[in-house]
Amino acid sequence: MSSQVYSDMRAKQKRYEALVHAFHGDIYRYAYWLTRDSTIAEDIVQETFLRAWRSLDSLNDEKSAKSWLITIVRRENARRFERKQLDLVDIDDVHVADDAFHANAESDHEELRILISRLPTDYREPLILQLIFGFTGEEIAQQLDLNKNTVMTRLFRARNQLRDMLGQEDTNLRGRSNG
Repeated sequence: MSSQVYSDMRAKQKRYEALVHAFHGDIYRYAYWLTRDSTIAEDIVQETFLRAWRSLDSLNDEKSAKSWLITIVRRENARRFERKQLDLVDIDDVHVADDAFHANAESDHEELRILISRLPTDYREPLILQLIFGFTGEEIAQQLDLNKNTVMTRLFRARNQLRDMLGQEDTNLRGRSNG
């Protein structure tokens, strides 16, 4: 092989390593937020960076690297559901615990995560991109290939729906405690 080929390979390797170093933590956090399972999140991240390696030459703007990787994570997570075969469980073998009265900060975060997961995808995705990554409305619009006004409307509606769901949860808890 010529020295130019080695030089190109080294340059690609360095570019890839810089990409992994800069974004691995954020990409893992997003994958974990989507899956709530560290093993699955690690698998998704590994597959994301493998796909990133294969397509690294198509990344022309380094400023869009994070958005590019987030898109890959979202697609990898979607592929997981395309491949998933649901296990059937005998209902008599399932134990259900009532943890409704064990309130602490962690359960509050889990409750909020569950409520966010109940939002329609059109509202959930922009909200996650804003909350987890701090993307602006314009950046979210580019990421999701939407008009900025559409994104802002969806963020507004997502917050309102969350507020309504939280209000219902509070009402349900008050109703239980009042007998």
